[in-house]
Amino acid sequence: MTEPVTAAHLALAESLADAAGAVVRRYFRQKIAVDDKSDLTPVTVADREAEATMRRLIEERFPTHGIIGEEHGRLRADAEHAWVLDPIDGTKSFISGIPLFGTLIALTHRGRPVLGVIDQPILRERWLGAVGRASTLNGAPVRTRPCPSLAAATLFCTAPDAMFRGDEADGFARLRSAVKLARSGADCYAYAQLASGFIDLVVEAGLKPYDYCALVPVIEGAGGVITDWQGRALDLRSDGRVVAAGDAKLAAAARAKLADGG
Repeated sequence: MTEPVTAAHLALAESLADAAGAVVRRYFRQKIAVDDKSDLTPVTVADREAEATMRRLIEERFPTHGIIGEEHGRLRADAEHAWVLDPIDGTKSFISGIPLFGTLIALTHRGRPVLGVIDQPILRERWLGAVGRASTLNGAPVRTRPCPSLAAATLFCTAPDAMFRGDEADGFARLRSAVKLARSGADCYAYAQLASGFIDLVVEAGLKPYDYCALVPVIEGAGGVITDWQGRALDLRSDGRVVAAGDAKLAAAARAKLADGG
């Protein structure tokens, strides 16, 4: 049976983050053009070049692996192993000169995320998670923190007004009113801080595989839980609605509020 994550996979993940970070740092806080994609989200030369650099490295090391990237599309996406890339998760922060963004790198095995990297190249912070391993920040283990109830929890969401409509918006409003502190912004950086034990919940919708796949091994390897809004494990076919929490009890309480008020 094929090993889902090998030492060679881990080494490549680190190399991908190194290479993408070198590109991103070169363009950060520089006067560069910002284009609008078809969904009106911004993209820059840094996004495109960082992803292209990572794709070349994958093709060199593992030419049979699939690649799913935000900027340059899908290649062999049905392969047993596929890399899922978001060169700059949080481009709006990047173009604003605010280092609350990150490079997301995931390896999926038969559709399930088994290795993940959240890399903040400006602050030089790198979270790494893989099945069967404790998640780390720059090589040191990280853990989610205990939280006794929603009433004691800190909740993050990147953009509540843009992400939720109809019943989703109602559910998120119920959850937001139940927690101690609710904050917006941060993109993938919020999930990294959840893994490090500084916040308790992240709830979002409308995400794509390149937005969430890398988060799964990092949060699970830190003792946390990350699922869809029904509590199902995330994979390449998930609907993009995500609940991440420091533990299973808090995740269940959050999902209940989102569903019908608990």
